[in-house]
Amino acid sequence: MLSTACSLRAATLDDVPFLRSLYASFRAAELAPIPWSLHEKQAFLNQQFDLQHRYYVATFPKADFVMIEKDGVAIGRLYIDLSTDLWHIIDIGLLPEYRGHGIGHSLLAAIKAAAVTATNSSIALHVDKANVRAYTLYLSLGFIVIDATDTHMYMRWFAH
Repeated sequence: MLSTACSLRAATLDDVPFLRSLYASFRAAELAPIPWSLHEKQAFLNQQFDLQHRYYVATFPKADFVMIEKDGVAIGRLYIDLSTDLWHIIDIGLLPEYRGHGIGHSLLAAIKAAAVTATNSSIALHVDKANVRAYTLYLSLGFIVIDATDTHMYMRWFAH
């Protein structure tokens, strides 16, 4: 099992190529059966990454865009908005080879501990219904489903 010890740092423009490839890893299974050329898939992924990033920046203008590193190498991203009493985990994702090793669990536990220390009342996030692994992780950490759409669940964790 991998060590869960990671470091965090602010994302910079130099991280964009990695962030694009990380985003592509999130969508790989979804795009695998689509009969597009590699070039067409890459163009689509670049467009989707750009749209997602613009949406996150517009919707959460005070968010922190953070790189997750292990031994000085980028392995994931954490986008989080701590600007209000309701903290929003906008996005958290790791490269495929780092998923399922407790890193996400450790990061989320640390965020929860920081929320308690900051006397924050709750943390919110959305999870894709198809992402059963993440949903199960969030449940194990005490997040509860508040609302749902056809594709996503809105979950919150409350400090008690």
